[in-house]
Amino acid sequence: MAENTTHTNKDSDLGVKLPFFGIPKILPYIRPYRTRMMLMILLGIGSSLIDSVYPLFNRYALNHFVAGKTLDTLGAFILLYALVLTAQVADNFVTTYWCGKVEMGVDRDLRNASFNHLQTLSFSYFNQNNVGYIHARVMSDSGKIGELCAWRMMDLVWNGSYLVSILVMMLLLNARLALYILLLVPIAVVIITYFQKHLVVLNRRIREINSTITGNFNEGITGARQIKTLGIENRINTDFDRDTEDMRATSVHATHYSALFTSLVTMMSMFALAIVLWKGGRLTEEGLLQIGTLSVFMSYAVGMMDPIQNIINTISALIAIQVNIERLTRLLHTESDVADTPEVIAKYGDTFQPKKENWEPLYGDVEFRDVSFRYPDGDEYVLSHFNLKVPQGTNVAIVGETGAGKSTLVNLVCRFFEPTAGQVLIDGRDARERSQLWLHSNIGYVLQTPHLFSGTVRDNLRYGKPDASDEEIGRALRLVSAEDVVRKMGGLDAEVGEGGDMLSTGEKQLLSFARAILSDPRILVLDEATASIDTVTEKKIQDAIKTVIQGRTSFMIAHRLSTVVDADVILVVHEGKIIERGTHRELMAKKGYYWNLYSRQYEDMAADMV
Repeated sequence: MAENTTHTNKDSDLGVKLPFFGIPKILPYIRPYRTRMMLMILLGIGSSLIDSVYPLFNRYALNHFVAGKTLDTLGAFILLYALVLTAQVADNFVTTYWCGKVEMGVDRDLRNASFNHLQTLSFSYFNQNNVGYIHARVMSDSGKIGELCAWRMMDLVWNGSYLVSILVMMLLLNARLALYILLLVPIAVVIITYFQKHLVVLNRRIREINSTITGNFNEGITGARQIKTLGIENRINTDFDRDTEDMRATSVHATHYSALFTSLVTMMSMFALAIVLWKGGRLTEEGLLQIGTLSVFMSYAVGMMDPIQNIINTISALIAIQVNIERLTRLLHTESDVADTPEVIAKYGDTFQPKKENWEPLYGDVEFRDVSFRYPDGDEYVLSHFNLKVPQGTNVAIVGETGAGKSTLVNLVCRFFEPTAGQVLIDGRDARERSQLWLHSNIGYVLQTPHLFSGTVRDNLRYGKPDASDEEIGRALRLVSAEDVVRKMGGLDAEVGEGGDMLSTGEKQLLSFARAILSDPRILVLDEATASIDTVTEKKIQDAIKTVIQGRTSFMIAHRLSTVVDADVILVVHEGKIIERGTHRELMAKKGYYWNLYSRQYEDMAADMV
């Protein structure tokens, strides 16, 4: 069952106790690799058994060749040893190969599933979760889960089977001496668990501090201009020094714990060896234990602590990964606030598999019928029983002060949000009766802050129409007076840089405008498209707007009221509600809120000209 809620970007490791609690949630992504994983488990058990057998070769060599003073069977001994060694090398190679395949496969599948699911989520999810949080879910968490399914699982299998096999071997060889060594196991488990618990907490704290340092470092670079203009270099440097000192102190504390932990584990191994030498030596002296068997116990006693430590480390890692599983599966099970019904998907297709042969043409009639709306994370209604008819080809302007809520109507028309009540009709039909992709493919949207993708000019423009020819691209560029920009850059194959940073804001806006109209959209949305550009570019875009809105339904969100005086209808938004509507002349005649806004802007412009 999908969750019909959005989530903030704060997760906690608290309360996570069971390492395998989240495994069922990721089984669909593990199932395709179950055969490989079973093979890995069998190979891991085989490898651990081979490792546990090696001391037996030493036992035979000491008892037969050294104590027996004979070289009989030496050839067979060497051959068998070589065969076992070859088997181990082959086993390790295949195991490592399949572990890598499983890790990368699960990681890839989870990242693809997460990224594809993100494309289906509505704006409200991205409003409540920042980029860093989402990036960590898709990249970091999926990587840790892939690691869990391969290497962590193999660590648990190998160390567990190795520990069991050497304990069985010792009991079979000499139960009395084995029981002496086994008395150390509970003590070792308690010590290792205690230190591992504290090391997990310290390492988690180190990761948190490191995330803070990384964030501050990023802000120190991206915000360099603001830092210098505000003159706060010293404050930024002080904060950074404080965080790095915190990192140093915590890391040193963790290093002290780790050093003590390692020393105690080594001491336990040496203590086990001392018991073997003490008790085993007496048994050997009494003729009850062969020298070769004593050497086996010495090898097992020294090597016994490592698998115990590794098993506890792996279990701690599994507990930590539980948090990654919960966070990633929460993303994958988050249901969009805006979703097509199964009936719509069956007829029109979805975002990734559209059935364009069933798409009807869109003409551009828009109607709000008794629409009430509040944002998913809001308590108050932004619209209440709102009605408006926008015939095809109508130019609608939406004006108001900054933060008044001018984007609400546009978000509903574009179906970025669904009405809380009522209907938004497109060409006389509820927008929910046809697919989101059908609607979005017929909308051209120009944002206040333009965004270009890494790549060439041609690549960016073809996002508006993937099969556009160079002639069509040239026509769109001429329509918005952007051909000079492209010519200056060196043509359509010129790179725009990351986020278009090789262009000015005005140049990016012109290209964004060309991209928006390349697909010949029936509905055009201009979200303060001229607010962040220079006056020359603004004049070019204003001239282009007058041309491209002809015959199209258009919605213009504007702060500068001088740009909307020719609109067919002006909607005035104040504190999230539409308080006036009409033409420029009608609203000026009312001498209401719009009249005050326009008069104030006119006075400000007149004052600037003095």
